[in-house]
Amino acid sequence: MRYTACSTQPHTHTQSQHARSTMVLPNILVTGTPGTGKSELCRQLADKLGFRWQNVSEIVTEHKFVEEYDEEFECPVLDEDRLLDHLEPLMQEGGCAVEYHSSEFFPERWFASVWVVRCSTSLLYDRLQAREYGERKIKSNMECEIFQIPLDEARDAYRKEIIHEVTSDTAADLDATVERVRDWLEQWKAKHNKS
Repeated sequence: MRYTACSTQPHTHTQSQHARSTMVLPNILVTGTPGTGKSELCRQLADKLGFRWQNVSEIVTEHKFVEEYDEEFECPVLDEDRLLDHLEPLMQEGGCAVEYHSSEFFPERWFASVWVVRCSTSLLYDRLQAREYGERKIKSNMECEIFQIPLDEARDAYRKEIIHEVTSDTAADLDATVERVRDWLEQWKAKHNKS
């Protein structure tokens, strides 16, 4: 299964100790198959917890961080280096909720936690149809979810203790996830205030 943003080269940006010590809120990554509910979660995290939502797909479109268009998978191929250069100063400020369907090419040091959003395949199919995705694109995304590719990708790229798997089938699921992030954030603040 191919993502639009695969990378075999580690990114080598550095982050200053000063930026890390003055960070008010941590950065988090919200990832998962398209249609699982990442955007709605990030919208809620921005509204309720004060995170600055960084929608990578929108950033890529706005700044034309694209190398080519993949006809087979019906999606643009991301220029990772230009995207990461753009995001680096934002990550140093902290307080970002970065949303993208792929996670492996982001530097681990950017994130205090990674949230992998899942949903049932029947709901996912309906959501992707509502987006008017073609059948091939729907099939590709359904396979990503069935074979838990975003979750495995996150597990391969980040420490297991910072990864959280959450469900987004219903509004109640979304509310519960926001509360989980809130609880996690309070623990993060308490730990960092002590240090």
